[in-house]
Amino acid sequence: MLEYMGLKLKLHPQVYEPAEDTFLLAENLAVREGDRALDVGTGTGLIALLMAGKAEFVLGVDVNPIAVELARENARLNGIKNVEFRLSDLFENVSGKFDVITFNAPYLPGEPKEPIDLALVGGESGREVLDRFIDEVGNYLKPGGILQIVQSSITGIEKTLERLEKAGLAAKVVAKKHVFFEDIVLINAVKPGGGA
Repeated sequence: MLEYMGLKLKLHPQVYEPAEDTFLLAENLAVREGDRALDVGTGTGLIALLMAGKAEFVLGVDVNPIAVELARENARLNGIKNVEFRLSDLFENVSGKFDVITFNAPYLPGEPKEPIDLALVGGESGREVLDRFIDEVGNYLKPGGILQIVQSSITGIEKTLERLEKAGLAAKVVAKKHVFFEDIVLINAVKPGGGA
């Protein structure tokens, strides 16, 4: 059991346990009152549950079925009702547009072998999952909406910023934390338009 920012969370050995990257995002959430929010790769559901405090509705998705069940359990445990969790490979089972989208991206090179690896391993170069996410995310973000990506310096922060710009999003690094041999950064990207 983990307690964080007033939430109690059950953990599971096959679901990514919130760590420095999760907390960097948690401490810098851009969600506003009344937003519709989407948390991709929700894991234990921590970020989705935190956003539910302000958002009108939060959807949390994960490719790991164990994570989806755990996140649902954590929502019940904390009595949070304006959040839904569903199984989805990135945007596969997502429809509609959101004011804020968060993604703690997997970044280790390789192929996932166990459910827990889905949270860590991002494909052959470590960027495949992140690049696919960036290429699709614009379809789900409202004009003026904010995308928040947590990423490790291992997979090339400049590459991510360039790819976000190409996708038509104005992106910048807004927070950074040095952990062991890498920097973990939080990138905020805004979709043009809207009355922000």
